[in-house]
Amino acid sequence: MSWSGIFKFLLGFLIAISLLVGSGVAVALYFVTKLTAPPPKPIFANDKPIAKPNPSPVANKPAPAPVPAVSPATNAAETVSAAQPEASPSPTETASPKPLEPGAYRARVTWRNGLIMRDSPGTDSQRIGGIGYNQQIVVVTESEDKRWIKVRIEENNEEGWVKAGNVERIESEQTQTATE
Repeated sequence: MSWSGIFKFLLGFLIAISLLVGSGVAVALYFVTKLTAPPPKPIFANDKPIAKPNPSPVANKPAPAPVPAVSPATNAAETVSAAQPEASPSPTETASPKPLEPGAYRARVTWRNGLIMRDSPGTDSQRIGGIGYNQQIVVVTESEDKRWIKVRIEENNEEGWVKAGNVERIESEQTQTATE
């Protein structure tokens, strides 16, 4: 064997190894980038959709002219107005919070992942819903061992048990007005 044959063999061998190593590194980087990207946030059935303001070009158009319509009973022409805005909308009254039963207080959820609501105190109990982070609730009562609290969601009057220590008491309106 000549030196040129050995040189060609070694050069081909090194090129083949470098191609295999390079492609292995490329595949590894591809999978690492795919696996390190966080998954999209799941959407659950009880999540409230986020209302996004959608500026509609239709809202900026003037109202269409009234269309005469013929009433079949009287055979007379009546003017029908299509989507005319009202003169001035009356302000809606905000619903005042319902008075709480004795011993109950308003609170908000401080656990960032939200809380699992159960039908009775204990981790073996059935899950009946969830409460989101910073959502306001009414704490109704505590369990005897003080590890669980019974809460009520005011929007739908749903009641259940959650782990204690994950809510923060909100100062009630009565104590704020009494101190002023």
